[in-house]
Amino acid sequence: MSDQQNKPQKETTSSGDAWEDVGKQFETLGESLAKAFRAAWNSEENQQRLQEMRSGLESIARNVDQAMQDTAASPEGQKIKTEANRAAESLRVATEQTAEEIRPRLVKALRQVNDELQKIIDRMEK
Repeated sequence: MSDQQNKPQKETTSSGDAWEDVGKQFETLGESLAKAFRAAWNSEENQQRLQEMRSGLESIARNVDQAMQDTAASPEGQKIKTEANRAAESLRVATEQTAEEIRPRLVKALRQVNDELQKIIDRMEK
């Protein structure tokens, strides 16, 4: 476990610092996920499963991309795009209003996920 995870986190007062902390937690989560995949990749049995998972994820991405392209070109797609833009603006405003309430909970949840993932990694590496 990193020193950063063991140190008590001071409360930040600026929104930029707050979201920087959230970003760092996502970065730590990404690093932990990468370590877990590397540990799993070392197993021959898991290599096949991981390759199947990768192929499945790539297929999902291709299918979603194609569906989005098809839909975006249609009149319905244009209407959806306009509505999505309005929804995105509403979401942006709502996010700005609640960012300080969400950030501490998000950081705590990400730390818990990272801690649990680290335990799994430790067990896999043993």
